[in-house]
Order: sequence, then C-alpha cells, then structure tokens
Amino acid sequence: MPGVPNAAIARQVEQAGFEAVYISGAGFANMTAGLPDIGLLTLTEVARLAGWIADAVKIPAIVDADTGFGGAENAARTIRELESAGLAGCHLEDQEFPKRCGHLAGKSLVPMEEMVEKLHAAVAAKRDRDFLVIARTDARSVEDFRGAVKRAQAYVKAGADAIFPEALQTPEEFRDFARDVNVPLLANMTEFGKSPLLDFQQLQEFGYRMVIYPQSALRVALKATDEFLRDLKTKGNQRDWLEKMQTRKELYELLDYDPTAESWPGYHAS
Repeated sequence: MPGVPNAAIARQVEQAGFEAVYISGAGFANMTAGLPDIGLLTLTEVARLAGWIADAVKIPAIVDADTGFGGAENAARTIRELESAGLAGCHLEDQEFPKRCGHLAGKSLVPMEEMVEKLHAAVAAKRDRDFLVIARTDARSVEDFRGAVKRAQAYVKAGADAIFPEALQTPEEFRDFARDVNVPLLANMTEFGKSPLLDFQQLQEFGYRMVIYPQSALRVALKATDEFLRDLKTKGNQRDWLEKMQTRKELYELLDYDPTAESWPGYHAS
C-alpha cells in the first residue's frame, strides 16, 4: 500500500494497479498543514481529509489514526468517524501523546493495560465487521524486541484485527515477529529510518499481509518540486521541465474528467 497525502495521488495509486492505499498521517501533517508528524491534526480534520481520499478511489483505504485522539472513549469515536467517512480501516498506536515519528528517538509508551483498554473500546465501537482495527506498537525502540512481541500478543487478545510492529531493525526481527504473532501483520518500509528496506516478496514469505510505503511518493514529489522551483527561479521559465510534467490531458484522465461533457460523473462517485 503506497502512502498518499491527498486524493490525487491516491487515484494514481489505484491507476497503477495497487489493491489498496495507505493514508499517511505524516503526509497529512506535512503536505496539508506544513507541520511535523507530532499529532497536531484533529480527528475532525483527519476524518474529512481521509474521507475525500476514500471517496476518490474504489480500492480500500487504510488511515493512520495516531493514538486515537485521546483515551478509550476517544478511540471509540475515532472508529465511528472513520467508518462514516468511508475508510476500510485504521491503525492506533501505543505511544503517549504528543507522539513522535516512529523512527525517531525520544518516544514514550502508554502502559500496556491502557492500550488494551483503548483497543477494547475501538473494537466494540465497530459497526462494520470488516473495518480493520490495526494495533501499532512502538515498543521495539522503547523497550526491546521481546517487549514488542509481548505487547502485540496482548493487543491481539484485546481484539485487534492486525498488528503493526513499528521500527523493527533487522530482517531476522521481521521474520521472528511473524513467527511469534499469529495474526495479519503490517510492515512499514519507510525510508531513512531504523528498518531495513526489504522486498515485498521477502516480507510476504515471512508472513506479512500488508506492506506500506508511507512517505515514498511524497518524498519523490517534494524532491522534484524543490529542484523545479530552484531552476525556475534561476532561469525564469519552465520550458526545460515540460517533458517531466503531467500533461493537462493526463490530469483530466486521472480525474475522470471530460471537459466536453455537460456534467462530471466523478463528482458524484462514492
């Protein structure tokens, strides 16, 4: 599941043939608000932004719901709001608020019992049995590998549909975690972090059912726009970049928009 910060890139993910899309919380914060990924967006903002993405594509969309925007009751409301917005699932993490990026130092965790209570409330709030409640644990970086496994097993007992072990540090840890935690697992292949960048096929062989690339498309896009803007400032024209640009025709095809038609059916899509 490539990660996306907006609906246009989600459409590109679908167009490329992927079966699901991941909505990155960091992507929202970085691209929509120009903020770091430290939990500054509200549930209302995330549900609205994620809902636009879910509405723009036919493939399932999974969203990063951070810590559930509060305690157990807040987590329950988060599930209801995201279900109503059309999401197929979300993940909730066991960091204390304010949270930090999972691949940075200085994280702290809530007690395991508190996260278990939050998951009980989240699972009980589901109206759609197919909505995925994925429990993310950041314990590998704060405690150790065995601590991450212990927490994951407790989260499974609390009703989590899947587990997201953040920031595992070696291929062997990915393999051994899948051996010890027997539910669908999500692997995070983010760049410039603590985890090795493993091939999808290898993770699949280990037993992982979901693999996310949360910031990859965003990083490529920001690198390209940075280079373009510097060049535009120097040269005063964009002519050398035309071959690297998406054309107007390609944009309209991405949006299912026919400018000659009397109405745009894509506006009414669900």
